[in-house]
Order: sequence, then structure tokens, then C-alpha cells
Amino acid sequence: MKQIVVPSQYLQIALDLAGRITRGEFQEGSRIYGRSVMASEYNVSPETIRRALRLLADMHVVEVKPQSGAVVLSVENARRYMENFEGDAGVYAIYKQLKALLAEEEDLHRRITETAAALVKRREAFASPHQPLPNYEVPVPWNSPLAGKSIGELKFWQSTGATIIAIRRGETVLLSPGPYAEFQAEDILVLAGTPAAAEAVYNLIKPKEEPNDPV
Repeated sequence: MKQIVVPSQYLQIALDLAGRITRGEFQEGSRIYGRSVMASEYNVSPETIRRALRLLADMHVVEVKPQSGAVVLSVENARRYMENFEGDAGVYAIYKQLKALLAEEEDLHRRITETAAALVKRREAFASPHQPLPNYEVPVPWNSPLAGKSIGELKFWQSTGATIIAIRRGETVLLSPGPYAEFQAEDILVLAGTPAAAEAVYNLIKPKEEPNDPV
């Protein structure tokens, strides 16, 4: 949709006067009405008329004479002023559009950043329903210090951050074992958690290294 640019009142009046000069309503060398008359005609203050005439005087369209009002100098300059104004208005419209687009881009970037941060936070807290739950199988060595100890006694989740989904013991599978379930040598622990949690379980169940005998 094309953007409409509405210039200030004195700019609109200057453009209208230039158009009236171009159309021959005011001839070169003729005097334009006084500021009070034009203020009444355009329904604006005399100061607004003064600014409009000052602008046309700067473009050599009219000459403002004290106590005498404004005298038309050049129809050609009036026509050139109208052409330049239309060009400036087009540039101004593009500038406003660019400024609005930059503001939209900044807002969009902020919203993308906030949404991405929220997504990361949610993924850290919950597993996605469209992705398989990360799980690991960790065998308990025959000489593991865990053998004979219960899940609650070891404070398993607090110590590792991993959740035991099941314990495979030969042909038997213990699903969702409770805190009183004890580990046995050569059990296979089925865990859910992060890679760091699985590593913590490995460190917990591995046999302790024996100190070297003194020479």
C-alpha cells in the first residue's frame, strides 16, 4: 500500500501558492494578498503564512517586501519548486518507510531472541514428546561397591542426576525399582538422563582402585 506523506501546514501552503502562480492566478510582478488575508483564507495563523512565504522567497519564487507583502518573481521557479517538493516528498516517504521497517526488524529480532531463550529453557526442563527419551545401559561390575546397596541408601538420583528406569537381572526385568531395591553384581541399569548423569553413574559403580603396595 502506497504511503501518504502529509507535510506541515506551511509547506502545504507554500506548495499551493506555487501551484497558483504556475497556473497564472498570480502573475509575475503582481502582489500576493497580505498575510492577514491569506491567514483567513487558509484558516491558519499569520506566522504560518510568514513561514510559507519565507520558504518561497528562499527559492526565489517571490520577494517579501516589508509593509508591502510578497511580489511574484518567477513562474519558472514556482514550477521548479513544485517538482523539487514532489521529489523531496518521495524521498521522505521512503525514509519513513525504511525507519518503520528497521523498527519492525528490531522488534522481530527481540521476539526471536526471547522465543529462542524460552525454547532452550523448556528443553532443559522437559524432554520433547516427539523425541525418544535419552537412555543408557550401564552394567554393574562383579566387584562394584554398589553390590548389596539399595537405591535409597546410595541417594542415587541426588548423587548422579540419573533416573533408573529398570534393572535387568538375567532374564528378569525390574521396572521402576523403588528406593529399597538393591543392586547386584552384573545387573544392567537402564537409565534416563543426560550424558553427564550417565558418566556420574559410571564413576559411582566402578570398582575403587587399590593403592599400590609399598616397595
